[in-house]
Order: sequence, then structure tokens, then C-alpha cells
Amino acid sequence: YGTVIVTLADEDKEEALPLIRRFYDLGFNIEATAGTGRFLKEHGIRTRIRGKLSEGSDEILRSIRAGYVSYIINTRAILSGVHYEDGAAIRSEAIQNGITMFTSLDTVRILLSILEDIVPGISVI
Repeated sequence: YGTVIVTLADEDKEEALPLIRRFYDLGFNIEATAGTGRFLKEHGIRTRIRGKLSEGSDEILRSIRAGYVSYIINTRAILSGVHYEDGAAIRSEAIQNGITMFTSLDTVRILLSILEDIVPGISVI
């Protein structure tokens, strides 16, 4: 299927874990920022870790531009502006490159239900 880039607010990690596992089980590669990546690896999901924009890395943007990313899941802390600029840059890059971006885990759940119902080899999306 491709790659899913995941960057999650700390309060979303537990809720997102089974969703990311479903992507992984469907055959998607997972890329994530350091904190999210460590969390996913600790829970048995093979993850390629990418540096954060706010820490001077453009790895996520390069991944998006490379053309192999299918989806981006980006949530942010509701009560803080931590890494707000990172999320804005990622969302902007996703739009410029035509990549579907999710900021709500409820929407991710719906997408996964559809993907899991698709007959292998036949895409309706």
C-alpha cells in the first residue's frame, strides 16, 4: 500500500496504537517522529524514525516529496502550542503533494474499515 507517516500528541498515542497496528498489518510501512516512533516500536510495530522539523530535520518533508507516502496522521496537543509549526508545515506539504492527511483518529478508523473491506488487488479509492 505504501507508507503512513505518524506524528502524534502524547495524549493520542494509546488510542492510536491499535489503528497504527492495523495499517501495519495491512502491509503499510510506518514512519514516525522520534517520540511516536519509540512508542510504536515498544509496542511491536516496526517503524522508521524521522527527525522533527523543530529540531532542524527535513526528513519528514523529504519523505512526503518522495512520492511513496499514502497517508499522514498528525495530531497535536489540544492545550499547548508545542510543535504547532511542525504540524502546519507537514499539513501544507501534504496538501502540495496531494497526500491524504488525518488530524482526527475517528476519521482514521473509518478509512481503516474501508481498507480492510477492499478485496486484495482491487482498489475502490
